Amino acid sequence: MRQRNSATKGTRSLRSGIDAPALLILYIAVALAPVILAWLLGYPPRTFWDELSSALAMVAFAGLLVEFVLSGRFRTISGRIGIDVSMRFHQLMARSLTVFVLIHPFLYVTGVQSYPMPDDVTRRLTLGLTFASLVSGIVAWVTLTVLVIFAILRNRSGWSYEAWRLSHGIAAVIFAVSAAHHTLEAGRYSSAPGAAGFWLALVAIALATMVWVYVVTPIRQSRAPYRVISVRPVAFKTWEVAIEPARGEALLFEAGQFVWLTLNRSPFAVTEHPFSISSSPAMRPRIEFLIKEAGDATRRIGELPVGASAYVDGPHGALTLGGHPGGAIVLIAGGGGIAPLLGILRQMAADGETQPVRLIYGNRTEQQIAYRDELRALQDRLNLEVDLVLSEPPEGWRGRRGSLDRASLEACIPVDGRAQSLCFVCGPALLIDSVERDLVAMGVPLRQIVSEKFSYD
Repeated sequence: MRQRNSATKGTRSLRSGIDAPALLILYIAVALAPVILAWLLGYPPRTFWDELSSALAMVAFAGLLVEFVLSGRFRTISGRIGIDVSMRFHQLMARSLTVFVLIHPFLYVTGVQSYPMPDDVTRRLTLGLTFASLVSGIVAWVTLTVLVIFAILRNRSGWSYEAWRLSHGIAAVIFAVSAAHHTLEAGRYSSAPGAAGFWLALVAIALATMVWVYVVTPIRQSRAPYRVISVRPVAFKTWEVAIEPARGEALLFEAGQFVWLTLNRSPFAVTEHPFSISSSPAMRPRIEFLIKEAGDATRRIGELPVGASAYVDGPHGALTLGGHPGGAIVLIAGGGGIAPLLGILRQMAADGETQPVRLIYGNRTEQQIAYRDELRALQDRLNLEVDLVLSEPPEGWRGRRGSLDRASLEACIPVDGRAQSLCFVCGPALLIDSVERDLVAMGVPLRQIVSEKFSYD
């Protein structure tokens, strides 16, 4: 197979950054650090339940402060494993650690005393809980509960993404500050000089991350503005939006990656959304996106004026050929999931790739098929087979009928070579899950399946 290098020439390698095992080890080390520091203090032990409660609270708070960094879109963290993996890890850990925070106040068995007794300098016999630390603890407890519940129910809450994101950020800061006060004021172990320094450093890093996301990143974006140069329909309620730098160079990216995109708004407006890049690096400085009308953010995308401002945060994502060796390539797209896969096809054509490629592209109706003429043209430039699958085909339809289920996949992907095929899957999250299960059942190794889900709390 031809060496894949032109698509990634001059771009940051996906292999840069922390790999998954190293990230997990680092996370666990930071979360356990306060417990180790407490043990090193050598204080006389309290009851089992008191010590368990303090340990759960310290582990949870340290882990939740690390969550700020995990959600900060730092490519040093997500560049190698993919931002969808780091964000999913963020979701799962935040929910698990929240349980620790919620139960820890109810595990204490020692009585509360505002001030330690003179002969109890290590606070072994009483819980040093002042009125101020009680209030800050309650604020942190309630804020975290509300924050996690609204994150879980976001898609059913009726809130716009912008309102949710802003409130999520504000609530996170309130939690961090109030929990830090409670920890340093009421914690038996956390107020010791060495331990206090650890907490202050961790809180400072968490708050600095928020400043980076909400202040520094928009400032950087404002210094590298883009402008909309084209808006045109490419399918039913589906638009191609093309941008170019207003000045300077276009961002470097690999085919299949995505950015957070802000259109016709200030970069400080908290109205950015993740969109896959449908163009290829070979098309720079022009950068294209395939955007479907869906929800508040995109229902009027067709009215976006040429010349409107645009700002990008990226690139992100690991849905790329680079770093994924394999034989024949199978691209499976559901609806708007064609966007990053089209970028991959376009770059392969620009590179003169010759390995076998198969595109399985599912939609509900024929009017929803985007770039149909270009896909035909790409078949002349690549060793490409295209299977168009419709669940509601018109009369006389000559393509495949049905959904992207196992029957369709088995009909499109030959038995021979399935174990060597490199399969890319993009579309709605439920579709990705079902296609992955079907591919594995068909004999495609999980390591040969590459997917990415835009589902972030």
